[in-house]
Amino acid sequence: ASEEKGEIARLASFVGAIAIADLVKSTLGPKGMDKILQSMGQGEKITITNDGATILKSIYTDNPAAKVLVELSKTQDDEVGDGTTSVVVLAGELLREAEKLCNLHIHPQTIVQGFREACTCALEAMEGLSFSPKDEEDFRASLVKCAKTVLSSKILTGDKDHFARMAVDAVLRLKGKSGLESIQIIKKHGGTLSDSFLDEGFILDKKIGVGQPKRVENAKILVANTAMDTDKIKIYGARVRVDSMDKVAMVEKAEKDKMKKKCEKIIDHGINVFVNRQLIYNFPEQLFADAGVLAIEHADFVGVERLAAVTGADIASTFDHPEECKLGEAAVVEEIMIGEDKLIRFKGCSTGEACSIVLRGASTHVLDEAERSLHDALCVLYRMTEDRRVVPGGGCPEMVMAKAVEELAAKTPGKRSLAMESFAKALRGIPTTISENAGLDSTDLIAQLRAAHALGKSTNGVDILKGTMGCMKECGIFESYKVKNQMVTSATEAAEMILRVDDVVKCAPRQREQ
Repeated sequence: ASEEKGEIARLASFVGAIAIADLVKSTLGPKGMDKILQSMGQGEKITITNDGATILKSIYTDNPAAKVLVELSKTQDDEVGDGTTSVVVLAGELLREAEKLCNLHIHPQTIVQGFREACTCALEAMEGLSFSPKDEEDFRASLVKCAKTVLSSKILTGDKDHFARMAVDAVLRLKGKSGLESIQIIKKHGGTLSDSFLDEGFILDKKIGVGQPKRVENAKILVANTAMDTDKIKIYGARVRVDSMDKVAMVEKAEKDKMKKKCEKIIDHGINVFVNRQLIYNFPEQLFADAGVLAIEHADFVGVERLAAVTGADIASTFDHPEECKLGEAAVVEEIMIGEDKLIRFKGCSTGEACSIVLRGASTHVLDEAERSLHDALCVLYRMTEDRRVVPGGGCPEMVMAKAVEELAAKTPGKRSLAMESFAKALRGIPTTISENAGLDSTDLIAQLRAAHALGKSTNGVDILKGTMGCMKECGIFESYKVKNQMVTSATEAAEMILRVDDVVKCAPRQREQ
């Protein structure tokens, strides 16, 4: 095993973590740039993105502190969906400031204590800045504004009004119930991003069997995961020896009869739509067509589970007790065309929350990035249905928090006050980075913002489009309070964790006994 101690270990941690933060720094804000991620494996897959979590997930890092930041962005993505870049940049700025304090021979535990007090103070200041919408109409307007803010730094920024409304409509349909599983995102090549639309129903990317009805009204749906391909001889691991062709025909007839009985049992459930996870061979497909049942085969597992949840059905694998099997219901099941492809739409499902967002775009890369962007917006909006509070965006909350922390530092005796001042400086690193990425004079802008906040203009932030300082409420730039809260808390905790390190032990792999 090898070991790094004291200053060397701490320096290695700082360098690794700051390098990771600098990697994603240029993607922050509305004018942030994208990164191309090229895999070195087979096929050399390419991803083009400016989503912090996606970038950090794709890179291999050997530094333990860097891995902490990668995990940090993943947690932020899982918890609230947005702010994955901000949280890493903030943690990086905190560590950059902490490194300066360590060089002044201030004990890391003192810095940690100062950071903790500063974090509590900052969150209180942000809570004072936050406000809740007055009524449902105001809440919807806040959701649209927050969705626009999330999408303004993504590929969808050109059509953010269209996508923001689409995301809000989709989330409000959920009525605060079940997670985002009921919202399905389907990607289809062709057209432009502005051709994307929200469909009130569940769309399954499959085709209807041959000779079966293309439209069924008042559908009774049986969702199953069962083998429907045993009408040919296929007895696993067994050998059938026969002494004449008649016997072969008898075995085949027995198999066919078995399948026919199974199909009859399924039809006896009183259904007119049958969705199966596995293949349906030609013979059972023909039997279903004769009975006027619409059969869908090979619906992928996620599709089957979602469909069962949306239509209120159970996933069945045996069919002996029709009375115990819960069937799904839909007003209409029909075949639709999107671009060149045929898909199946389930409209008027028993749970009215389901909907599908169909994304159109020129290439796979565009569609993948559009899906990631829209998913971020949907996650933020879904979290906002739990906690409705919003704060002004554009670096405004960071300036408010920094001001409150500096005021606390002025009243605090001892070395902790230095840590608090560093915390405030790190918070201002977010609006600094946003304005730098837009090619603005960040030093001048941040100085103007500090002066404005000192004079009590607490809603001022960076207006990127005009390249000046502006009131965020007038610009309609709002962010979810929950996202910001999670960002500050997570970044502080990660920075504390890395700061506490004074020893890195690398263990050699265990020797195998010969």
